[in-house]
Amino acid sequence: MGLDRVRIILVEPAGPMNVGSIARVMKNFGLNHLVLVNPQCQVLSTEALKMAVHAKDILHSAVSVTTVPEALQGCTRAIATTARVRNWDSPLENPSTTLPWLLEEPQHPAALIFGREDRGLSNEELNYAQRFIRIPTSSSYPSLNLATAVAICCYELAQSDAENQEDTTKRENFGAEKSLVVDALEQVSRRMESVHRHEDKGNISDKFSASLSSDIPTSVHESAPLNILEEYYQQLESLLLKIGYLYPHTAASRMETFRQMYNRAQLQTREVAMLRGILRQVEWALENRNNR
Repeated sequence: MGLDRVRIILVEPAGPMNVGSIARVMKNFGLNHLVLVNPQCQVLSTEALKMAVHAKDILHSAVSVTTVPEALQGCTRAIATTARVRNWDSPLENPSTTLPWLLEEPQHPAALIFGREDRGLSNEELNYAQRFIRIPTSSSYPSLNLATAVAICCYELAQSDAENQEDTTKRENFGAEKSLVVDALEQVSRRMESVHRHEDKGNISDKFSASLSSDIPTSVHESAPLNILEEYYQQLESLLLKIGYLYPHTAASRMETFRQMYNRAQLQTREVAMLRGILRQVEWALENRNNR
């Protein structure tokens, strides 16, 4: 299942009861990978274990790291949650329509990032994600408890995964039915050959059968892992500072724009390698310009 590859990432969670409740709702909906970035509470405290109930195994297997990039190691897709409206080119999207995107590459890890209970994610932390969701709530009281927000998102992911599995079952059933049709057509073809002994008719029938049994080719696009993208961003920022395109006091905001642009492009690993090759060549040219 695609859920097996999804990480729930909590940035600096402060409430052990929240963490325990999150472990419980994760298990309710079939998610197992909990990652804590610089946790501000004891993950295996009495309160956390009590709230986890029968999901204590998720707390015991939870991974603690110090930074968001560490938590995203190996992931190719990441969605961040935020309650604030931001003046970004990247829109705030609805969970029900956006979260299924995390399951589209089930062979690669993906991540759903949640911020602190009191102030959410910083702009810098949001930069590590490619898409952003905001859970729609009443304007009279928009603030959601962290565990509640995680529960809503886990439910949406589980629903999407169930729909994907249903579609897969339908495709498998269709494949079996198609095979029966192909077999029947081949039998008809052989009978036609024996009765009419007409080679051309047999060839036409064989071609028709073959066209039914052939699978439609699908293109597989290998998205670049986020840690590979992060290395590219660091290299790009260093070069742009070196040539004077960026200035130290404005570099962070300008790099936000670059990140958003590349995130929309959903770069493949080979494309990132090509871009890094260009940067290396530019760096080499700068270092050797006086030797020509």
